[in-house]
Amino acid sequence: MGTTKNLIITLAGNKIFWITLSTWMITQTIKVIIGVIREKRFDFRWFGGTGGMPSSHAATVSALSTSVGLCFGIDSALFIVTLVFSIIVIFDAQGVRRATGKQAEILNKMLEDIYWRHRIQEDRLKELLGHAPIQVLVGIISGVALAFLLWFAMI
Repeated sequence: MGTTKNLIITLAGNKIFWITLSTWMITQTIKVIIGVIREKRFDFRWFGGTGGMPSSHAATVSALSTSVGLCFGIDSALFIVTLVFSIIVIFDAQGVRRATGKQAEILNKMLEDIYWRHRIQEDRLKELLGHAPIQVLVGIISGVALAFLLWFAMI
């Protein structure tokens, strides 16, 4: 029980943790607002969903790396570790997951053809898995900007 209490106390005072979490929450909220404007409806699942503008994955890891750089310096080993981690996450958000989404789109079209011709009904696969390059770029810019803003606001 003592270690859980210590963990909570440590996280409560950890500036990097709060900046990273806040950036994720802000970008997810922006994504939901944009979704409501575009779709003219609200879907609570958008708060935890993937894809969309801006990339909260890119924003979150960019904020993490920026905060670590501000705290420990950009010449620290910890900054390099978070930077490499961020690059991998951003590559995945933009590349691999986007390709998976395109495959899901094609498979869904195939399922529609099968359904209309042979009366087979299947669940649609999720198509919006990854991000377009502009969504990732906006996410990175948002993450770095929010990290700087929150870092200096929390002094």
